[in-house]
Amino acid sequence: MPNATAVVVQEPEKLMLSTLALSAPGEGDVVVDVDWTGISTGTERLLFSGRMPMFPGMGYPLVPGYETVGRIAGGSRDGETVFVPGAQCFGEVRGLFGGTASRLVVPSARAIKIDETLGERGALLALAATAYHALAPGKATLPDLIVGHGVLGRLIARIATTLAVARGSSAPVVWETNARRQSGAKGYEVIHPIDDDRRDYAAIYDVSGDSDILDTVIARLAPGGEIVLAGFYGEPLGFAFPPAFMREARIRIAAEWKPEDLQAVTALIAAGRLSLDGLITHREDATDAEPAYRAAFEDTDCLKMILDWRAFA
Repeated sequence: MPNATAVVVQEPEKLMLSTLALSAPGEGDVVVDVDWTGISTGTERLLFSGRMPMFPGMGYPLVPGYETVGRIAGGSRDGETVFVPGAQCFGEVRGLFGGTASRLVVPSARAIKIDETLGERGALLALAATAYHALAPGKATLPDLIVGHGVLGRLIARIATTLAVARGSSAPVVWETNARRQSGAKGYEVIHPIDDDRRDYAAIYDVSGDSDILDTVIARLAPGGEIVLAGFYGEPLGFAFPPAFMREARIRIAAEWKPEDLQAVTALIAAGRLSLDGLITHREDATDAEPAYRAAFEDTDCLKMILDWRAFA
């Protein structure tokens, strides 16, 4: 069986590089030599800290990651540049979500062909598809307020702005309390919430991950308005009922993206209607994975950390 070097979270707060035996490729599988992986500051932070809620398949040790770009090695698809949203090919070591390794074995359908010119930016496709899924184009009200200007907030704002312009409506406003993250807007405005006195937002999308956010945004909601929870929350969410009752507030939870969402964002990128530029701020060689993870979680200047695995080729 082939081997791979992988990031393994042995237990909460303990991460290391390990050599793991990969599952033997079966009929319909492909082997992917990995070039780049992204570090998620939402789900992977919860896995690393031990605060990830229990669900089927959860446990340690585990290989994290669902933002992988690489090239297929061998077979009829040899040399294709692909995006892989995770893998389960490490035997007894759990794959949650299993993409942060130098080599993967995955079903061919899970290795999604992408434009090789995307390079490391291809690792952002999972977040772009998540943003598109949250917006539910054609089914939901576009946001007029987005809370949080991290990578997911920026992608939601970029896609929402594109859709709003096409409809002849206004781009969203984005709240961000971190002054260092208030720059980088493309066609929309970013402000501190204390500088905003509006209380008539029809649709508020939260990507802050703040479990205490609901009372704050309910107070800014128009009657009959909707709050979309697009982040990932490690703690229970709650809110005072009377203000929500007075506004007949609606709350929607955006789940994980679907294949059609990925197809939609790749089409937007190909048409020049969605840019992934300016979102990756930090890069490290995969041999420095442990400090890279800590920087991704602790450095407020880090929007997106990319690990470079090409030295393992």
